[in-house]
Amino acid sequence: MRLLKDNGLTIALMALFAFCILGQWISGWYVELEDARRHAQPELTLFAYAVSPQFQSSVFENWESEFLQMAAYVLLTAFLVQRGSAESKDPDAPPRDNDFDQQAHEDGAPSILRKGSPWRALYARSLGLTLILLFVASFAMHWINSAHASAQEALEHGETPKTVLAYLGDAQLWFESFQNWQSEFLSTAVLVVLSIFLRQPGSPESKPVAAPNSQTGD
Repeated sequence: MRLLKDNGLTIALMALFAFCILGQWISGWYVELEDARRHAQPELTLFAYAVSPQFQSSVFENWESEFLQMAAYVLLTAFLVQRGSAESKDPDAPPRDNDFDQQAHEDGAPSILRKGSPWRALYARSLGLTLILLFVASFAMHWINSAHASAQEALEHGETPKTVLAYLGDAQLWFESFQNWQSEFLSTAVLVVLSIFLRQPGSPESKPVAAPNSQTGD
C-alpha cells in the first residue's frame, strides 16, 4: 500500500497511457482494415499494424508535441514569469538556485553535485536537456515513419516516392507537426492564465483556494 500511496500519480498516469495507446492501436487497426478492403489490398494483422509506419507515425507525432510542450514549459518558466499564476515562479522572490557549490554540500543533495563544476552545470540543466532530446527523438521517429507511409501510398498510386531526406521538406510532415504543436502551446497558455483566477483544492497546479489572485506560484 505504501508503494501505491507514494507513487499513485505515476501509476495512474501510466495506466491511463496504457489504456489509451491500446485503444489507439486497436481502433487504428480497424480503420486500416476498412481502408484495405476499400482498395482491395491485403489486410494487416493486429501485430503487423503495430509496427507499420502508419501506426508508428501517429504515435510519435503526438509524443513529439507533448515533449516539445514540456521542454518549452520547463525552459520558459526558468526565465519568464506570469504574475498571479500558480504555474509561474514569483518575480519578487529571491533566486532559488544561485550557488550550486554551496548547495552541493547540503544534506540530501544529489551526490552528482559533489563531482565538480561540469557535472553540477550538466545536472542543473538535465531536465530541460532530457526533454529536448526526447522531443528530437520523437520528431525523428515521426518524420521517418511518416516518410515511409508516404512512400507506400505513392507506390500504391503508381507515383515516385520521396526519399526520407526529401520528405523532411514535405508540407504533410509539417502540417502533422504544427497541428499538434499549436494546441500544446495554447493549452499551456490557457492553464497559466486560468490558474490566476481559478482554483482546484489539493492540486499543486493551483494556488490555495483562499489565495489572492495576485499571488504568484502555488
